[in-house]
Amino acid sequence: MADDADTGDKTEDPTGRKLDDARKRGDVVKSQEVSTWFVLAGATLVLMTFSGGVSATLTATMRGLIANSYDIRMDGPALPLLFQRISLELLAAISIPIFLLLLAAIGGNVIQHRLVWSYESLTPKFSKISPLAGLKRLFSMQSLANFAKGLVKLLVVGAVLIVLMWPERLRMEELARSDLIALLPLVQALAVKQMGAAVAIMAIVGAADYLFQYRQWWERQKMSLSEVKDEFKNTEGNPAVKGKLKQVRHIRMRRRIIAAVPKASVVITNPTHFAVALQYERGMEAPICVAKGVDALALKIREVAGEHSIPIVENPPLARALHATVEIDEAIPQEHYKAVAEVIGYVMKLRRSVQRAAH
Repeated sequence: MADDADTGDKTEDPTGRKLDDARKRGDVVKSQEVSTWFVLAGATLVLMTFSGGVSATLTATMRGLIANSYDIRMDGPALPLLFQRISLELLAAISIPIFLLLLAAIGGNVIQHRLVWSYESLTPKFSKISPLAGLKRLFSMQSLANFAKGLVKLLVVGAVLIVLMWPERLRMEELARSDLIALLPLVQALAVKQMGAAVAIMAIVGAADYLFQYRQWWERQKMSLSEVKDEFKNTEGNPAVKGKLKQVRHIRMRRRIIAAVPKASVVITNPTHFAVALQYERGMEAPICVAKGVDALALKIREVAGEHSIPIVENPPLARALHATVEIDEAIPQEHYKAVAEVIGYVMKLRRSVQRAAH
């Protein structure tokens, strides 16, 4: 029962792997209000910068059509060519503004998260067409929150625009009686004023919504203790398996150490806790450690050395120092040359004495 409760209680912060998996699935922090703000800000910039040039281009095009309407041919292939020419001129006039709006739309997504290529959201799922699942989504807390957010945004933006436009009501009444040439700059000024106010309001709404969406996303990524443990096992390996592998490696190392003892020239002990087996032959620059160990392994090294008639010399300080400073298959450090040379010299003298006694 405790495990079941633990599995359903997602109280742990998500791991890096969990966040990476979420991004690969396309589950990222995304606020539609931030994207809307970028598009709205881009449209305001386009209106302020390019509206005059675009309107001048379109005015010149339409003025030329009207002025030369009597001379425009409408028969045969002339009409398609006329439409093609008008379309190209319109496209040339609005291409840069459209490109800027496209960049604004892309920037609104890129600034929130890096580009994600995921086809999981396109995978057909029964829940997407299920009426019951659709009703659940329609009346979910997220849907209600989005509805409330949209309503508040509409009321706030509407109220601010009314407050801004109320002093301009008399000028707006005169628009119907104004000349077209004088009308366009006034409309542009009013539109920029309204869109600027909307951009300012949407900046606050977008920031608040992004924080809300981030919090929702973070809570959605949280993990239970059971999930954290399972991920640790999958990532770092099962502790039981790791322990077994460590045991196997230890056994193999022990066997290799014991197998190398017969090659030793001398075994230096402390005498009960440490044992270091050294190999030295004429022509070698320095003795090499072929085996070392503590406690039970040290005892086994001494036993194998005794079975192969390898001299065992008790020198506790030297045994401890060698065990701490030299690794297997490495030459002893220079600071121990003198002490080891005395031991090896003693062993060689002992061997010569034994050989003379045998003869």
